[in-house]
Amino acid sequence: MADRYAQLTRSPLRPALRRLGLPAVPQLSRRLGSVQEGGLVAVGRSAGGRFGDGVAGAVQGLGCRIGEEGEVWAAIYDASGLAGAEQLVELQRFWTPLVRRIAASGRAVLVTRAPEACAEAKERAAQLAVEGFARSLGKELGRRGITVNTVAIEPGGEVGLEAALGFLLSGRSAYLSGQVLRLGKPTHRPTAPTPPLAGKRAVVTGAARGIGAAILSALAREGAEVVGVDVAGAAEALAATVAAVGGRSATVDVTAADAGKRLLEACEGRIDVIVHNAGITRDRTLGRMDEQRFATVLAVNAAAVERIDEQLLAEGAIGEGGRIICLSSIAGIAGNAGQTNYATAKAYLIGHVQALAAEVAGRGATINALAPGFIETQMTAAMPLGVREVGRRLNSLLQGGLPQDVAEVAAWLADPRSATINGAVVRVCGQSFLGA
Repeated sequence: MADRYAQLTRSPLRPALRRLGLPAVPQLSRRLGSVQEGGLVAVGRSAGGRFGDGVAGAVQGLGCRIGEEGEVWAAIYDASGLAGAEQLVELQRFWTPLVRRIAASGRAVLVTRAPEACAEAKERAAQLAVEGFARSLGKELGRRGITVNTVAIEPGGEVGLEAALGFLLSGRSAYLSGQVLRLGKPTHRPTAPTPPLAGKRAVVTGAARGIGAAILSALAREGAEVVGVDVAGAAEALAATVAAVGGRSATVDVTAADAGKRLLEACEGRIDVIVHNAGITRDRTLGRMDEQRFATVLAVNAAAVERIDEQLLAEGAIGEGGRIICLSSIAGIAGNAGQTNYATAKAYLIGHVQALAAEVAGRGATINALAPGFIETQMTAAMPLGVREVGRRLNSLLQGGLPQDVAEVAAWLADPRSATINGAVVRVCGQSFLGA
């Protein structure tokens, strides 16, 4: 459904709305690749910063120029050398002269050491403080469509810095803001084939429409051989979705006891990437919730994912370079009235990802979760107008996301170069004010 308010704020009525104190909705640039190839990027480094050279090399490798004159497309600051409260003023010294010169829909990134990897208390406290600074900056700059994210690097994770910056500086991350991306020791050797998912077989459940269809399309664009999965009742829509991207379809009930084995059969015994997107809602306040309504949501959204992963891992289907991606939700982090069943299931998926991360890493693979916020889908279009408008505006970017925003993050996590990201929960929410 079209966002009429956003359209009004971009129309000739914008001055009148501004006089009424109503905020404008920024236009996000979602163009693939480097949004501003050849664009100017301001790069700074704290005293003792460890990753400045890597940042500069990554920026130049992306085809951007380093400099600070006039308007800049993006700004990146290596804060990894900060230790103690007094040194935090370096953040102000770098960012204050720059914030008004970052282009609309531009990018801001802070690079830190993972706090838990710091030996000294002052170092750890300062690195955590940077995360708070970045989140606050994101809430200041979001009204101009500028995203602000932090990359926290564990020992060995620096090999993933260029790939992470490449994603964060691109149009693919337009709805990702206020996040801390932790890069750890890679679970396998990162490679950069062209296209990134060439030779990979990817399965997406709940692929007939909405977010699932968008993920299927993004994975196919990145070179994967895709298999779309949905229930028999969605077979017609699934066939159309799969045909549009040149993939294959399979009708499988994910709650079936042998669902994992059936997925393997549909994929001829090999799955390189699986995206658990299938899910349902059965909303009602807990005082009016019957057991079947609660249990059904758990069965589809949580138990099915757990069972399928157990079967695939037992069969050795997820090997080196493999990817498991689970669709959680902001509801699993912040909760939601009338959705205790849904929120419980989505929180369970976060626990599932974190609990399996070490085992999956031992196989040379990764498992991560996405937590979408308000995404413009058929489900949100059916919401009452007032609820829908609140959902759209309750984030730093003042708008709902699109299915493609979730799909781009899923495709990035599936990329072989994302081998340093494991056990993560990435919120695709425009820096939602809920659960912040």
